[in-house]
Amino acid sequence: MLDHALIYDAEGQPLLNGQLNESREWAQVNAFCNRVYMPLSTRPLVAGADPNATLRTLSVGQIVFSRFCFGTPTKADEFDPSSGNIIVVNTMRGSVRQPLSDGTSVDTRPGDSYVVDCSRTDYWNVADGSDLQLNLTISHRLMEQTAQRWYGFVPEDDLWRKRIVFGRGQSAWLSLLNYATLSINANSDRVDSPLIEKRIEETICLELLRAWATSSGLNLETGARSAAPRYVRDAERLMAEQAHKAPTVVEIAAQLGISARSLSEGFRRFRGITPHDYLTARRLDGLRKALEDASPTHTVSSVAAARGYVNMSIMSASYRQRFGETPLQTLQNRTGVGRGEPIPDR
Repeated sequence: MLDHALIYDAEGQPLLNGQLNESREWAQVNAFCNRVYMPLSTRPLVAGADPNATLRTLSVGQIVFSRFCFGTPTKADEFDPSSGNIIVVNTMRGSVRQPLSDGTSVDTRPGDSYVVDCSRTDYWNVADGSDLQLNLTISHRLMEQTAQRWYGFVPEDDLWRKRIVFGRGQSAWLSLLNYATLSINANSDRVDSPLIEKRIEETICLELLRAWATSSGLNLETGARSAAPRYVRDAERLMAEQAHKAPTVVEIAAQLGISARSLSEGFRRFRGITPHDYLTARRLDGLRKALEDASPTHTVSSVAAARGYVNMSIMSASYRQRFGETPLQTLQNRTGVGRGEPIPDR
C-alpha cells in the first residue's frame, strides 16, 4: 500500500514530471522542508554526509502530501510553531524516532502513522537513513473548521498538544491516503473534480480528528457541548433559525439579554471560534440549501440577496472555501444547466 503514492496515478501514468523529485544537496533539501512543512532545522548524524533525498509533493485541497526521506541519518528539530501546521508522518520504510506526549519517544515503523500539531507543541524526529515517509501537512485552522462543522465545537489545546501513534499496520487510514493519492491525475497533477478534491480533504481531516480524539480519550460526540453555558447553546439555536434574516452578533446577543462581548467570550472559551464565524457558517449552510432547492428561474444573485447578502464577490469566495465549489456550480447542479443552456449570473 502507498508504494506508488505520488509516483503514478491510477492509470499508471507518472506524476510530477519535470519537477525536483530528488536531491543530494542540503540547500535544496532544506528549502523543500521549509516550503512543504515549515521552517525547521536539520543536521546529518554522520559528519559531512550528503543527503540522498526523495522530494515529491502535491496538494489535495488544502492538504499537502509529500513523499520524503533524507536518505541519510538525520535529526530535524526547531519546527516553527508560527507556521500553524500539523504534520502527519506515515512511515513506509525504515524507522523514524519521534516524541510522545509522556516524555518518551517511539520508533515508528512501516504502517505506523504519527501526528503532531507543531503550532501547539514542540517536535523533533530522527530518521534512520533507510526510511521513507508519506507525510501530510495540514493547517491547524483547517482541523478546527472540521471539528466545528462536524461536532459543533473546537477541542481545547489538551487534544492538539498530544503527540500520538495511530492506525498501525494496514489500516483504513492508509487505505484512505492511498485512495487520495490515486485520485490525482497525471495530466494536471491534481484531482480532476474540485468537488471530489474537497470531499477527500474533508474526509482526511475528519478521520484524522477521530483517530486523534480516540487515542486521546476525547468523546467528540459530547465534547464541550454539554459544558457550554445555556446562552451559548441558545445563541447557536437562534443563529441557525435566523440565518436567512442575516442577523448581526449584536442582535443575537440582545435577544439573549447579554452583551456581544460576553457572547464572544463564551464562544471563544467553549467553542474555540467567534460567534461571527459560527453565524457566517450557518448563513452559508442556509444559502447552499436555498440554492439546491431553487427553481430554474432563480439566479445566484436573487437567492443570495433574499438571504441578506450584498457583496456577491465576498460571499462567493467564502462559499467556495467552505464547500469546494462556487454558488453557481451548486445552482447548475440543481437546475441541470448544461453547456448549451443559458447560465445564471455569477
